[in-house]
Amino acid sequence: MIVFNMRCSAQHLFEGWFRSQEDYLSQRERELVACPACGSSSVERLLSAPRLNLAAAAPADAPPPAGAEVAAAERLRGLRALLARAEDVGENFAEEARRMHYEEIPARSIRGQASAREFVELVEEGITALPLPPGVPGEGELN
Repeated sequence: MIVFNMRCSAQHLFEGWFRSQEDYLSQRERELVACPACGSSSVERLLSAPRLNLAAAAPADAPPPAGAEVAAAERLRGLRALLARAEDVGENFAEEARRMHYEEIPARSIRGQASAREFVELVEEGITALPLPPGVPGEGELN
C-alpha cells in the first residue's frame, strides 16, 4: 500500500491509500478519488514523505505525541463521512464491487459485508477493497 497526502478544491486535507501509483491514477481518472469531508472529486496529490513506523521505539505508557489525538479524531471524522456517503449493499458487496470493476454498472461508493475468502478473491482479481476492522462505527453511530 502507498499513502498519498491529498487536498480537495475546498482545501480539505486527507490521505488516500492505494496499491500503487498506477492504481491512484486509474481511480483518479475514473473520478473515484473524492474528499471524505465534502465529496469533491477535484483533488490534487501533495508531496508526501515516507512513513516510518517508530511506535515500537516509544514506551507503551508514553503519552501520545502532541496533535496525535487531533489527527486521530480527524481521520475518524473522515471515515465517518466516507461511510455516510457509501451505499450499504449488505452481503452483496463482492458482487457489486465486481460489477463496478468490470464496468457493468456505474462506479459508486459502496460498503457492505464480505467473507475473508471473498475479500481475497476480490484482491486477486485486482479489485480494490478495504476491509474495516470490527468496531468501526456503523451507519447508526454516525454523527
